[in-house]
Amino acid sequence: MPETPEVAFNCSVENSTENGVKVTTVRCHGRLINQTAGEVRDIVKPLIPQGGIIVIDLNDVTFLDSLGLGTLVGLKVSAINEGYCQLRLENLTPRLQELLKLTNLTKLFGS
Repeated sequence: MPETPEVAFNCSVENSTENGVKVTTVRCHGRLINQTAGEVRDIVKPLIPQGGIIVIDLNDVTFLDSLGLGTLVGLKVSAINEGYCQLRLENLTPRLQELLKLTNLTKLFGS
């Protein structure tokens, strides 16, 4: 089945350093949903053991469903368990900020 525009999703990865610390920014574009959440997990999960800071930029995420949110929570928990990796969410839309509040995840992500 061909990919429909509503499900189109992609991530780009940029590496930099901030005060001598490795920073990897994963910019997500599109709908972070059931069919696309695996892509984020597959990109971010191998970065966690490398340490440093991982920033997931959600500025261009147009929709987030429960599986997408669950994937972000799972990645955050993995980063916490590794101990030497910080995972942050950045550029959340007001709608995503409200979703974190409604699900009591604001403290977990420090938003």
